[in-house]
Amino acid sequence: MRRSVAMNEKLSRIIFDSIRDGVFTVDKNCIITSFNRSAEEITGFSAGEAVGKHCYDIFRTEVCHKQCALKDTLKKHVPVDNIRVTIITKEGCEIPINVTTTILRDDKGNNLGAVEFFHDVSEVEHLRKRLAQENVLEEIVSVNPDMNKILQLLPDIADSECNVLVQGPSGSGKELIAQAIHNLSPRKYGPYVKINCAALPETLLESELFGYEKGAFTDAKRDKPGMFCLANGGTLLLDEISEMSVALQVKLLRVLNNGEFQPLGSTRTLHSDARIIAATNSDLRQLTRENSFREDLYFRINVVTIEVPPLCDRREDIPLLAIHFIAKLKRNIHKQVSSISPEVLHLLRHYAFPGNVRELENAIEHAMVMCHGDILLPEHLPSHIVQEGGQTNGVVPDKKSEKEVIREALQRHRGNRSRVAEELSIHRSTLWRKIRMYQLEK
Repeated sequence: MRRSVAMNEKLSRIIFDSIRDGVFTVDKNCIITSFNRSAEEITGFSAGEAVGKHCYDIFRTEVCHKQCALKDTLKKHVPVDNIRVTIITKEGCEIPINVTTTILRDDKGNNLGAVEFFHDVSEVEHLRKRLAQENVLEEIVSVNPDMNKILQLLPDIADSECNVLVQGPSGSGKELIAQAIHNLSPRKYGPYVKINCAALPETLLESELFGYEKGAFTDAKRDKPGMFCLANGGTLLLDEISEMSVALQVKLLRVLNNGEFQPLGSTRTLHSDARIIAATNSDLRQLTRENSFREDLYFRINVVTIEVPPLCDRREDIPLLAIHFIAKLKRNIHKQVSSISPEVLHLLRHYAFPGNVRELENAIEHAMVMCHGDILLPEHLPSHIVQEGGQTNGVVPDKKSEKEVIREALQRHRGNRSRVAEELSIHRSTLWRKIRMYQLEK
């Protein structure tokens, strides 16, 4: 009989330790009475260290003394299902877990305590974070090394909550970078407000930034909150900040220094907790030398600078961007366009794109409007792109060497030489000869 009981106890322990979830039991006073092997692996505490201790001494969660799932279960006799908490392991690491609890009863239904099941969800949360980042950055399409460096840094820049200066030519994607910084930051659930400093005269820009009180000027018939007020707790994008007058720069500097500002026509001092992202297509450093931009403001907004390259310096992105824009525009333009001809890619790669990514998107939209089939052809493109893009011969349309262009195309198409030849508008035999000449064979 004793041997049978001992075997049953041993079997129960084997089963208990075989459960993939962490499992432990407590008595009515939340003293741990058993602790399985998975619980040891997740927490870092051995069963010997855990048994006999209060559960909050082992798990040390942020809710142990406020809203403990086990205490609620013991008090209300109601199970708790799938609650997410963060525990601190023996080594001091924070680990997110999902918790389920229920009452522990004997054969007669008497309350013996409670049991908790929990599992580590850190890997799942890591994958969700990566997926969220990919969704945030899905509008920024690039295989360019310089752009990829920027994209890799964006999560760290976003987490820091420092002021950011985004510089680059018009149409290069500065607003997308700013939006991604906000969406990746702890302020992502707060407002995202943007204003174009070049689009408004000085007096109107001031009222838009700081707001005004009723009677501040002739048509001020009611109070109006400004952008700094609306962006409180979120992010404010000051686009084309180089166009702001020096007088207004002084008032902006005060807000950046202590968060304080006064609406027009008011003596009240308001406070704003808005993160500032400034964007410009000008060289602010040069403007400070010319005394058209305040140096102290420049250093205040220039905690981190992101230099967005023009499209002519990232021509390897043109095919990817073109395909991306076709997929994006199909939602609004009811056409069956699904691909793009090699001739069109050749013309696009050889065009200068002074309007950068924005001009490329406009060109693709123009082509889709003109297209009545399922593939974009040269006759669908704007005439100036066909004319200028057709004037340049050869594989190399930019500063990159021919070897670099071919290498990047091979990487992009995973070594498929037919596709590379189509993209570069050269014969396969020519491509094969150049691959051997530049020793690009694997």
